[in-house]
Amino acid sequence: MRSWFVYLLCCADNSLYCGITTDMDRRLTQHNAGTASKYTRVRRPVSLAALTQVEDKSAALKLEIQVKKQSRSNKVAFLLAAPQPR
Repeated sequence: MRSWFVYLLCCADNSLYCGITTDMDRRLTQHNAGTASKYTRVRRPVSLAALTQVEDKSAALKLEIQVKKQSRSNKVAFLLAAPQPR
């Protein structure tokens, strides 16, 4: 079974971007190449601020929505405190 990850990136303008992926190295490379999202394309370079593994795509999408509802100051702590799959 494929592992899914929810991640937070810190952009060059100090904003945060949340996304999901199955391959964090590939996705980070895409963000820094400007081919991953419109949001990060103009805010490069980006760096990984937080990462957590979840059970499946459904769990990743749900956690991504929860992270995006958090205030900026709580996003990293909220993501890192998310339950890990067993």
